[in-house]
Amino acid sequence: MPSRRQFLRTSAILAGAVMARSAPAGATASARASGYRMPEETEPHERTFMQWPVNRRVHPDPVFLQMLQRSIADIANTISEFEPVVMLMDSKYRKQARALLASAIEVWDIPTDDLWCRDSGPVFVTNANGALAVSQLNFNGWGNKQVHRHDGKIAARVATRLGLPVFDNGVVGEGGGVETDGGTTLLAHESSWVNANRNPGSREQVEAKLLDALGAEKMIWAPGVKGADITDYHIDSLARFVKPGTVVIQLPDKVDPDDPWSRSAFETHDILRGATDGSGRKLEIVILPEPYDIRVKSLDFVASYVNYYVCNGGVVAAQFGDSKADADAVATLKRLYPDREVVVLNVDPIGETGGGIHCATQQQPKTA
Repeated sequence: MPSRRQFLRTSAILAGAVMARSAPAGATASARASGYRMPEETEPHERTFMQWPVNRRVHPDPVFLQMLQRSIADIANTISEFEPVVMLMDSKYRKQARALLASAIEVWDIPTDDLWCRDSGPVFVTNANGALAVSQLNFNGWGNKQVHRHDGKIAARVATRLGLPVFDNGVVGEGGGVETDGGTTLLAHESSWVNANRNPGSREQVEAKLLDALGAEKMIWAPGVKGADITDYHIDSLARFVKPGTVVIQLPDKVDPDDPWSRSAFETHDILRGATDGSGRKLEIVILPEPYDIRVKSLDFVASYVNYYVCNGGVVAAQFGDSKADADAVATLKRLYPDREVVVLNVDPIGETGGGIHCATQQQPKTA
């Protein structure tokens, strides 16, 4: 069974170094210079975008693919109770998908390969006048590790359908690889960005492009882990901004010196504890305990409470079968988001492929 926690290389066609690229014709380079920023996830949404997984090279087991689609439908149906949802897919899958999707969910004929809309979907930015644009992160299959013939075109196709301008300074990466507080500050693992499979060059060069693309002023970097999973350790499975000045992070009980994920998690925590944001304030760190007694025992399984999604009036999160840890996570999320309903789902098939609910969603901000 394929997993994003496995270090996958699919074919010689995808191999090779990622070359630096310039903005394509018709795209404007600088979001920040044009007065745009990426809003934080708690700001009001117009809708949520999601992707229908269909690629049999990625998911060769038809039974598991059906389970994965069922999980995507469960997430979409839940979010649709809070805000509009658009599911992206080739129209030939519409009839099959409609049997699982709530009637309120809109289907757009934009072909997909996999489900990871956080990574390949459009990253929206807004300005003070309420204008909306897309900042292109140039998804390349997590450094050419997975086929992305359709997924690599999704952000631009959504922008075209919505009639939105596109900012493109050539940075290559994924939305799940960076967190924003919606204002001055970004948080990321270097392993997902300062990496020749996406962005050749120095950390300073990559940082300048990321800040420009998302309209922020300061970057908080932690090293992360290169090459141990397909994402090179996305930050959104470990640590998230709750609001400016507050970060939630999931940690095991103690560091395991033999486990690179454990070492990296505590390293990121220590960096956050000593960091200040773009406004110069120390960060409040909220710790979510890691679950242990979970349903799926695979080493590749991602059991991240932090990979939740905030929508209008709600927080949609995962539960993993560890009754105490599940309950503690719900209590913490209710405390962090007191004005929102917390809904938890069993989405184990998505965890088996190396991600979570946040990875499968992408918000479009509501503008004036």
